[in-house]
Amino acid sequence: MKSVSPRLLHSEPMRRCRLEKCRAACCLHGAWVKVEKAEEILASAHLIKHHVPPGQRSTEKWFDGRQEPDEHVKGRQVVHTTVVDDPDHYGGTACVFTRSDHKCALQVAGEAEGRHRWHFKPFYCILHPLDLDEKGCITLDTNDSLLDEPGSCLRPAGRRIPLLETFEEELRYLLGDAEYEELLNKLP
Repeated sequence: MKSVSPRLLHSEPMRRCRLEKCRAACCLHGAWVKVEKAEEILASAHLIKHHVPPGQRSTEKWFDGRQEPDEHVKGRQVVHTTVVDDPDHYGGTACVFTRSDHKCALQVAGEAEGRHRWHFKPFYCILHPLDLDEKGCITLDTNDSLLDEPGSCLRPAGRRIPLLETFEEELRYLLGDAEYEELLNKLP
């Protein structure tokens, strides 16, 4: 996966939501995590645990035991984070790592340790709301409901914005600065 779909080279009237508005609605169903990343998270529990919401700090409950094949990640296997009841969260449930301030405990732990804020964060969480197409290219769903859904990470914008700009932080992190800059040169 070192490429993007042609759609990301276009401009569209959408912008990213802000955490204080969406309140981490994307964490509603938990996340798929490559097995190696889950092992790293558990091995780093002593750095992460105190950032996890009280009552969710037992590492035995961080992953729910589901495992699936995934051709897009190294190791080809993913496990799922535990989803907990949370009446204060969008939809009434949240990933075990979602804090009451709507931040991800894994991201807060990375920052607290002086690492990149996404150091502990699972690939699919960094990628969201982007996705992978059938070829493994980074893309954005063409479903118009992304802008209509109250819990979406995207909001309508008053002007057309290059999608590469909208998702710059994620794309630079996932692709690297050089490949991102090459993509910018391909913009119409």
